Amino acid sequence: MEADYLIVGSGLSALVFGALMANSGKAVQILEAHEHPGGFGHTFTMAKKYTFNAQFHYVWDCGEGQTVQKVLKKLGLATDVTFTRYDPKGFDHMRMPGYSLEIPSENPELIDRLSALFPKDAEKIRKFIVEVQKTSEGMRKLSPPVNFADALKHLDEVFCAVLYLNSTLQDVFDKFDLPQEAQTLLALQWPDFLLPPDQLSFFAWVILFTGYQQGAFYPEQHFEHVIESLVKVIERHGGEVLLNQEVTNFVVKDKQVMGVKATDLVTHRTHEFTGKTIICNMDPKKAAQMIGPENFSSSIRQKLNYDYSPSNYMAYCVVKDIDLREYGFGKWNTFHTGHQDLNEAFYQMYEKNDYSNPSFAITTPTLLTEEKRDCPEGHQIVEFLTVANYEYFKKLNDTDRKAYNHKKEEILDSILDVVEQNYVPNFRKHIVFKITGSPTTNERFCWCPQGNSYGSNLTPRNMGIGRLNHKTSLKNFYFCNASSGYPGFAPTFWTGALLYQRLSGDLILSKG
Repeated sequence: MEADYLIVGSGLSALVFGALMANSGKAVQILEAHEHPGGFGHTFTMAKKYTFNAQFHYVWDCGEGQTVQKVLKKLGLATDVTFTRYDPKGFDHMRMPGYSLEIPSENPELIDRLSALFPKDAEKIRKFIVEVQKTSEGMRKLSPPVNFADALKHLDEVFCAVLYLNSTLQDVFDKFDLPQEAQTLLALQWPDFLLPPDQLSFFAWVILFTGYQQGAFYPEQHFEHVIESLVKVIERHGGEVLLNQEVTNFVVKDKQVMGVKATDLVTHRTHEFTGKTIICNMDPKKAAQMIGPENFSSSIRQKLNYDYSPSNYMAYCVVKDIDLREYGFGKWNTFHTGHQDLNEAFYQMYEKNDYSNPSFAITTPTLLTEEKRDCPEGHQIVEFLTVANYEYFKKLNDTDRKAYNHKKEEILDSILDVVEQNYVPNFRKHIVFKITGSPTTNERFCWCPQGNSYGSNLTPRNMGIGRLNHKTSLKNFYFCNASSGYPGFAPTFWTGALLYQRLSGDLILSKG
């Protein structure tokens, strides 16, 4: 078949775009190299009874009238794909030596809690939180599709957003002279970005922080159900999602991408696929190298010159004969650091590969929903996440597999030491299953160059006005992924839906 839309890759933005186009009557064909669809959102099963999501943990923008709900309603999925909300009184629990803070949805409560911890700096904290909210409102006015009349009515907020275009989170912390401990508590969800405050774009932090304040969610039937539902929409409307199809080259003629060549990883046969329009969910830089950089305009080549985000380390564990709710876990995430300075914590782990005093995230998906698909009765899943250096793990994996496995175990042991000391005594004796993943795991199973977790790095340079978008300068060829949109569950929903809107004219994301 020659599809109306041939889509290379089945990441979440591609599935959203494909489902919307299939739902509108277009012929859609998706090629995916992995055995599971969903990219970083895919779910895998271990020991035939434990299921884990590769990377997603909690999401935002899923409330009534928000992006995810608009898309699901358009696809007729809103009553089937539902979400449960994290505790609005404290959806992120921040923990560091001598301090703890639950991040609430309401700013006045956040200001009160921080002011109680740092009474001498209460006014600085208040001004900072007000500035964050003001920047967030300005960014919303500037996000596509832009309503210029509405933006003009809110020039103060828009100007505030523009003011911080090139700022890091650390720059703004310093501007308001926040105490170091308050900085750390506010930025402790850094594993969501895999960057420390002195590298992280203030824009990126504001988007996520305020997004979760408006509602942090988890799918009631887990992320696997979300992915499966989007695939079913595509297939129900005659589309195809073909797995184990590794795209090895693009067919280009007269500055137009006509199709792709793909190898079936099961039969090892190569086939050519064509489409009237090609949508690239593959990493744009990798795709451009395959197509030939000379085929792109100079401005697009410049935008493709981004650096990749850092990668991560994951530990997926199953525990038995224990209820983690009795130890302070529940409908929230926990973020822990032994360092009071997150910039130093990041440096030690990412540059020095030293995890003796780790900073990491803890998430407990089993406690977020009554749906029991992820593990048998009486078991609970707990996952740990922190940053990891791709080059370091790649070298170990290629030269000394024993040392590679030892390093992964060493990191987990360091994390478990912290867990047993600060959260759950004798935690190890309850573990009945564990598996760890490194940056090379990401590269192997999610096909992301250098094991990157978020596409282009979330620094001010990559978050500015000149950021890559869907445009490629090639005829009927468009980018649709984290590096040409934004990473994460809600942003990839937005990326896929916005490209659908631009190509179809169906204004499902229009703003008043």
